[in-house]
Amino acid sequence: MAARLLPGLCLVLLSARCSAFPYPSERDYSEKNDLFVAEEPCSQFGSLWPLPQTVELSPIYLSIQPAEFRIVHGAGSTAGPLCVVLQDAFRRYYEYIFGYYPRKDGAVNDIDPTLDTLPQLQVVITSEDNECFMFPHIKSDESYKLIVDDNGAVLQASQVWGALRGLETFSQLVYGDGSGAFLINKTQITDAPRFAHRGILLDTSRHYLPLKTILLNLDAMAFNKMNVLHWHIVDDQSFPYQSIVFPELSNRGAYHPFTHVYTATDVRLVIEYGRYRGIRVVPEFDSPGHTSSWGKGQKDLLTPCYQDGQPSGSFGPVNPIINETYTFIQALFKEISIVFPDQYLHLGGDEVDFSCWKSNPDISKFMSEHGFGTDYRKLESFYIQKILDIVSKVHKGYMVWQEVFDNHDQINPDTIVEVWKGENYNEELYNVTDAGLSAILSAPWYLDYISYGQDWQRYYKVEPLNFNGTAEQKQLVIGGEACLWGEFVDASNLLPRLWPRASAVAERLWSNKDVTSVGDAYSRLIKHRCRMVRRGIAAEPLYVGFCDYELNV
Repeated sequence: MAARLLPGLCLVLLSARCSAFPYPSERDYSEKNDLFVAEEPCSQFGSLWPLPQTVELSPIYLSIQPAEFRIVHGAGSTAGPLCVVLQDAFRRYYEYIFGYYPRKDGAVNDIDPTLDTLPQLQVVITSEDNECFMFPHIKSDESYKLIVDDNGAVLQASQVWGALRGLETFSQLVYGDGSGAFLINKTQITDAPRFAHRGILLDTSRHYLPLKTILLNLDAMAFNKMNVLHWHIVDDQSFPYQSIVFPELSNRGAYHPFTHVYTATDVRLVIEYGRYRGIRVVPEFDSPGHTSSWGKGQKDLLTPCYQDGQPSGSFGPVNPIINETYTFIQALFKEISIVFPDQYLHLGGDEVDFSCWKSNPDISKFMSEHGFGTDYRKLESFYIQKILDIVSKVHKGYMVWQEVFDNHDQINPDTIVEVWKGENYNEELYNVTDAGLSAILSAPWYLDYISYGQDWQRYYKVEPLNFNGTAEQKQLVIGGEACLWGEFVDASNLLPRLWPRASAVAERLWSNKDVTSVGDAYSRLIKHRCRMVRRGIAAEPLYVGFCDYELNV
């Protein structure tokens, strides 16, 4: 039997009709709205997203018969049937490849009998420490090699996490021909992420997000090879985390103590669901600011505010001058450290409003006794330093917002500083890395800010290492995050607001730094967006057009 050449000048992995997705024209967008001219009607790499580091894609293709095709452990693999992460991935990706395509008129699997057939994909894990029964971590190896040729298909990875990324790539290479048949081109791919930390921040305080929405987002993250869920789980508005040691925190601080909380079982489900997709879950418990909901369930935690020398009845940030505060913090974070297995906790430390502290006479006396004068940043640093010392004794590492670094707190050398302020973030990256600290960038990727048109282009054009630092400094930038704060986001609009806009960030953090063509990205992203829709992610459209499969069909 003979392999066949795909007709036409370009590869279309999801649809034979590239023209179904028109490009923006001058009539639709002005130069002010980031008009671009498409380079080709089809990307030479089809719909691969994010684009692998190196791709050799042949026009020769093979057929796949779903009833006969298998994903199996290859000979010599150190991971076998007991590796439940891979076993679950094999089942999941079989469904992604074959179970989500709409059937067209005509016979299913009406395949040209002269075509060569690909019977299976062999997955080979080479490392003795394949981490099947561990959690992903900051140094996980996500590299892989994928070969599809006359000898079959082999996916090779050192660790299970690389195999998960390779399975996603393989699933993107398979396409339907419209009659129920499936094809794949001969391919050679060598791939690894450019940055180790590729995150999504979800805010579950300002609006409670049901588990279903969080899990669907984890699926979408895996489809885009993102690997960190930064779970901003509590804030001023509500405290939905159900603590075992301090149950009153959610009983009084959540929107509802039974329906709008995350139980220990819920948290374990999110963590394990993420693990099966190679995604770390890093929780954030931000203090001393953003803690109004904490005070509802923990007496005397917050600072009493004063007006005209008398208590006003309102409360400000955490009270940093009483010992009971730190006794509580130590017990809470000891529990959090047990519940969340990741190496890092996010301790926040941003946006502290000093007005309540300034009004409190006990705070003023404390400031005078400690020589702080009227510099309330020193009081904030006093609190933060105590928190960092406490957490360092119960957990392996921590992340902080950039204010903690800016205030010159004594932070551990393995601390990760998140640069979030929109102005001068390149200067901040320089300063953080010049101090020898690792950094992640989120400042240009606040996706809760929306605008008309294709704002994904703005996120796509960001270069995380575009600051004036040495090569050693740039190695300390370990990645970035797309942040979706929850003031105007709940389960009704989270997924369409986040995807595929966050896909632009995903490719920037995964692919080679030279992958910068917006036109090429557009032609791949429209098809990747349709693929996400087909897999159950309500990703919003980039522009006018249609998908072969729509949510309302």
